[in-house]
Amino acid sequence: MSAFGEGAPCWVDASLPDLAAGRRFYGELFGWTFEDQGEDFGHYTLAFRDEKRAAALMGKPDPAMPTSWSVYFASADATGAADRIGAAGGQVVFGPDKAGEAGVMVGAIDPGGSFFGIWQADGHLGFEITEQPGAFCWTENHTQDTAAVDPFYASVFGYRAEQIGDGEHFDYKVWSPAAEPEQRVGGRLKLGAGLHDEQPSTFRVYFAVDDCDAAAARVRELGGQVTGEPADSPFGRVASVTDDQGAGFTVIDTRRKGGFVDGS
Repeated sequence: MSAFGEGAPCWVDASLPDLAAGRRFYGELFGWTFEDQGEDFGHYTLAFRDEKRAAALMGKPDPAMPTSWSVYFASADATGAADRIGAAGGQVVFGPDKAGEAGVMVGAIDPGGSFFGIWQADGHLGFEITEQPGAFCWTENHTQDTAAVDPFYASVFGYRAEQIGDGEHFDYKVWSPAAEPEQRVGGRLKLGAGLHDEQPSTFRVYFAVDDCDAAAARVRELGGQVTGEPADSPFGRVASVTDDQGAGFTVIDTRRKGGFVDGS
């Protein structure tokens, strides 16, 4: 049972040292309301936009864990996906684990070092809202090891990859499911050659906003940082930010398009 096709991003959550502070920050930034799932689920907290499930926040069970956003990809068979991950050169770090009646989850690291999750839905199908202000709208894998990562995701999810840019100065591929080549589910950006060299390999999570510049300013007001100033792109006006605890994400106004795909 799933509202999302195989390999489609279906959920995101943030792992934070201070859950209460996270609720304050994202409640102010995105207008989210929250529902604590209780002690039995480690106070995993669902976030709602316009009364629809948009994301979740959770307290870090281990202080050594990164403070970060994570993306989960849908699968009808989490066990099969875990097997494909291992066979393709990735590492399963937990699962398949049953999350009560909500579903089955797997956590994994791809050959380039990026963490991602697999979600086999049961009672919790995933997003109820996307591509609207205050909701998830895109994800992309920032990695240096494209030679290992590209065939990995083709093997695990059957993605087709379309090259965007020249492939040399700006190496970006857009992923589509093999069964639905017209549907774009995510992207892969090659790091290096001066492009975000300081960043570790990671999945970047994008949230839609009404006004990118206003959202970036609000992030600063709330104690976060703007790590990439608002800039126009062919896909919308974007800014890279972190929350007040250091979790990075991107805000984008998809209605304001301009600029060129050149890696700038």
